[in-house]
Amino acid sequence: MEEPAEVRIGRGQRLVEAVREDLELYGVAELEDRIDVLQTEIARCQAQIERKRAGRAAADALFGTDPG
Repeated sequence: MEEPAEVRIGRGQRLVEAVREDLELYGVAELEDRIDVLQTEIARCQAQIERKRAGRAAADALFGTDPG
C-alpha cells in the first residue's frame, strides 16, 4: 500500500491562513502576544528588505548599472 504524498504548503500560505483566523476566539493576553509576534516579523521583513537593497546597490556600484 502506497503512503500519501506530502502536501507542500505554498510560500506565504501560513500567513494567509493567519490573517483569516477568527480573532474572537482569543483573549486579550493572547492578542497582545500575537501583536508582539507580528511586530517582530515586520522588523525581520524590514531588515531583509534593507539587506536586499544593500546587496543590489553594491552590485549596481560594482557593475555600473543605472538603478533608474
